[in-house]
Amino acid sequence: PASVFPSQKPRSELVRTSLRLLTSSAYRLQSECRKALPAEPSPAPDIQLVTQQVIQCAYDIAKAAKQLVTITTKENNN
Repeated sequence: PASVFPSQKPRSELVRTSLRLLTSSAYRLQSECRKALPAEPSPAPDIQLVTQQVIQCAYDIAKAAKQLVTITTKENNN
């Protein structure tokens, strides 16, 4: 997300909010995927819970991406 707006801070609060959701969801997705592959001595993860969390993260990423596309499309058409 930072590379989309490399040298400027987005002026729109909607863009900033969408970028925060996109970034935080991507970090959460990475964390949840790591939980699915625990180290050997660790107890097995609850795969159903991890799967639900991965699905939620993916949904949040898609939602944020859609918001950004919608916002930038509107801004470019004005």
